[in-house]
Formats: sequence, C-alpha cells, structure tokens
Amino acid sequence: MTAALVAAGLGLSPSAASATEGPTKAVAPSPAKAGEAAAKTFRSPADRTVSTALPGSRSKAAVDHPGIAVAIEGRSFSAYGLELETRITGPDGVTLDVVVDWGDGKTEKTTLKGSGELAHGHTYAEVGSYTVKVTATDTAGAVQGANEIAFVTPGSKFTPHAPTRLLDTRDGTGTKAGKVAARGATRVKVAGNSGIPAGVEAVALNVTVTNTTAGGHITVWPGDKGSERPGTSNLNYTAGQSVPNLVIVPVGADGHVELFNGGWESVDLVADVTGYFTRTAASGYTSMTPARFVDTREGLGTAKGQLAGRAAFTTQIGDLRGVPKGITAVALNVTVTNPKEAGHLSVFPGGGQTPTASNLNFSAGQTVANSVIVPVGPDGRISVFNGGWAGTDVVVDVVGHYSKDGKAAYRPIGPWRTLDTRDPESSWWGGRLPARGYIPQWYSPDDHEGDEALVLNTTVTNTVDSGFLSVAPSPFPWLINDQPGAPVPPRPDSSSLNWTKGATVANLVQAGDGEHGIVHFWNQGWKDADLIVDLFGVYETD
Repeated sequence: MTAALVAAGLGLSPSAASATEGPTKAVAPSPAKAGEAAAKTFRSPADRTVSTALPGSRSKAAVDHPGIAVAIEGRSFSAYGLELETRITGPDGVTLDVVVDWGDGKTEKTTLKGSGELAHGHTYAEVGSYTVKVTATDTAGAVQGANEIAFVTPGSKFTPHAPTRLLDTRDGTGTKAGKVAARGATRVKVAGNSGIPAGVEAVALNVTVTNTTAGGHITVWPGDKGSERPGTSNLNYTAGQSVPNLVIVPVGADGHVELFNGGWESVDLVADVTGYFTRTAASGYTSMTPARFVDTREGLGTAKGQLAGRAAFTTQIGDLRGVPKGITAVALNVTVTNPKEAGHLSVFPGGGQTPTASNLNFSAGQTVANSVIVPVGPDGRISVFNGGWAGTDVVVDVVGHYSKDGKAAYRPIGPWRTLDTRDPESSWWGGRLPARGYIPQWYSPDDHEGDEALVLNTTVTNTVDSGFLSVAPSPFPWLINDQPGAPVPPRPDSSSLNWTKGATVANLVQAGDGEHGIVHFWNQGWKDADLIVDLFGVYETD
C-alpha cells in the first residue's frame, strides 16, 4: 500500500450487496485517521546540521559565512518507500548545490537559491536500515551544511521457522505454569528464543486458548511499556472450547509479545511459532487466488477418505497449480470437517518430524478452519497429521507463498477496524452481512501499485444459523461496485472461516485486493450475520 491507501481511507467506504443486486452508495472515507495510523516519521532538526568549510578554503567569505542549516523530515507510507522533505536555510540570493544521498549508492542532485523547501521520494530495492544524508553547498562561499537521518524501512521479510512451542501455561513453557487470570496477561519471549534472532520485527504465532470455563477473547500485542493495548481481539472463545488462530504481531522493543485474556475467568494459553519477519533479505510474499489443493472427501491431493486418527498425509504444494518451485513457506487455510471425535491437526514441512505444535483443534462433528503459515520441505511438500484418535476430513486451500524471489515485504498497520456491522456509530451503515450476499471494502484506488495482500482478522458473530465466510478480490472497479444494479461477481469456492448457530468465530485472512484494491466479504450461509474486520498489516512491493 502506497500513500494511495491513505488517501482511500483504509477501506472505510463499504457498501452491501445481495447476490442479485449491486451495492448502495458508499460512505465517505476518513483519510486523516488512516494516514496517522499508516505513516512512520523520521526527523533530524536544523540544529543537528554539521557546517564545514570546503577543503583548502582560506577565504574571508568562508570565515564570515552565516552558515547553512538543513532540517530533514522523512515519512514512509509503504514497505520500501521514503518521502523526504528538507528545509534549507542559506544566505539570501546565493545558489546552493543540494545532494541527497539515499544511503544505497544512489543520489539526487538539485539547486536552491537562498532558503526554501525541497521534496524528494525514493523507493529502496531491499528492506533494511539506511543513512540518508542531505548536503547543501555554497561553492562561492566555500561552505557546506549537512544533516542526516537513520531510516529503517517499515517493511520486513519472512523467514520460515519449524513449528515450535514458545508458550504453554499448562506446563510452564515460556512462562510460569498456571492459567492466565481473568483480565490478566502473560508475556512470551520471541527475540533470542528458539533460534529467532535479536532485532526481529514481527512474528507469526498460532495462538490457542484452552481449558476455558466462560466466554471471552484474547488480544495479542507488542506490550511495550507506555503503549496502549488495542481494542481489537485476535480470537474469541466460549466455555469448554479450545480455539486457535494465527496471529502476525509486531515484537516489542524488549523482544517479547503480550497475550491478554479479555474474559472474566482464567484460561490456559499456547503459542507456537512458524516464522518471523526481519529487515534482511529473506523471503517475500506472493498472494494468489485461493486454490484448493487438498480435499479428502474427493481424493484431491491425497487418498480419498478420511484421514485416520494418529495418521498423516504428505501433499505437493511447490511447482504445482501456479505455485512455483523454490518456495520456502506457504500460506494456507486448513479446514477440518466431519470429525468423528475431538482432536487436533498439525501442519509441518513435508517428510519432517511431527511437531508437538498444533494448528487447529476440533470436537466431534465440528467444522473449523484456521489460517496456517508453514515451511515446505526441500521438495515443496507439506505434511498434515491428525492428532485425534478417530478419522476426519481435511480441506487445504493455498492463499499465497513465500520465496527468495518474492518481493512483497510485510508492513504492520494498526490494528485498524475497517468494518463492524454491529456499530451504528461507525462509518458503516449498511446493516448485517446479508445471507448469500457480500460486502465490498475499498482499501486503495484503481491506480494503486505495490499492493500484494492485506492481513485481516475477520470475525463473524450474532449468527442464527451455520455458514461460512469467503474473502476474495473484486473483479470490478469501485465505480461499478458503487452503483445500484451492479453486476454480481462470481461466488468464491474457498472458505476463510466456518461458523455454527450462536457462535462467534475469528480467523486471520491474508487477502489479495486484486487489480482494483477492493475486497469482497461473502456470507455463504442462508442467514444474515454480523462481520468485524480488523486490518493488521499489508504486504507491499514498493
């Protein structure tokens, strides 16, 4: 997402549509709040200017020169980009030669007479840390002034990690043993733990709440001292449930993340790492239209028939159906359906050792989905293990992949609530997510470039029947989405989360926003439901 995302208002322009008619008029966006949430600022004031006489200068002009002051402010709205504003104060009427050194071997040159402001923009080829230096030179007066900022790209790239348990309050892994108290929190060390390096920017965790005795929610956040815990949640639970959800969360300044129990009774928490993000040349993300790679009900991708208890299958992902060779990890939506007994699934690199970490939990007869990011084996395969004692059907949809050739880096945003159909005071006024219908959300304009995917936490609540949610990019521009009688887009085949009557269910979605920057949220059930969407970050190529 470039600055264009900011101008678009982070999707605060939704409309609703049934499956037979187009959406109604959109609500105006809120670009000011969006810009505040998305931008990072880097400054060096004028009093940090280093003024020097040019080498070999002995002139009276150099001795009596009033000096040159350079103030720099850089703002970044994208994973790789920097927009630089420079305020230069020099002698009246004197022409200054100005050089911007971007710190990556590239420079820009211009001139300025006396004092004034200059604006420059730059896109780096790789994520990382750079020293940006601006030098203004009065050649005639034999004096120059220079200032610099330390710029760190907001984007970071992904390194897969073998599924590993970092936290388990049941046995004291990563913390003291014992449940997390009601309205309490626990912290888990990420940086320097299990081979994760210091300086890690964000981490992919599969978080599971279990041994619950009442309803509540879990919020995962950096937990930095003095920062405010977000009002959003990552997963919801009721009494007796074990509920997982994938979380991509920035790591705090001290290398930890914090897990908050928003319920009124104590719970156990488990967190398994599957990868992390750093500002080094690692793996970039590539989104794809969700594609079904495994369905045991049909014999797709594995043998037909339920996956037996305590058994596993291995399936090909790389070099198949549009996924290239050489990928390092894959982003999936994994669904269990028709289980005969309670159990759990573990997804891991193909042919590797079955981990103790799990990706989703289920009870008898339940249909449950969870997002999974998992490294692939050297041959591009993954394995799926049924940790239960009886058979279950398994469905695997591929939504994207990571590779050394992938360009898109991850940039955290917010979290920012872009849609809440329950809230009459929000920018949304269109009512509940209609049965067999969809809501389009505008995340950036048609001329956007550099967008690869959005990281969204979707939650369905106030359900009166069972159903499932599909998330897909719009095939139409906003001007068509926004017109009554607009054409109906094709209904997606894949699912992002499943719910039953009365349930509140959350799932992370890594959604491509397509050619037009618009995402459709489809209710595939036969009854209306409420939908909440929180934006946690974006993958960008610029």
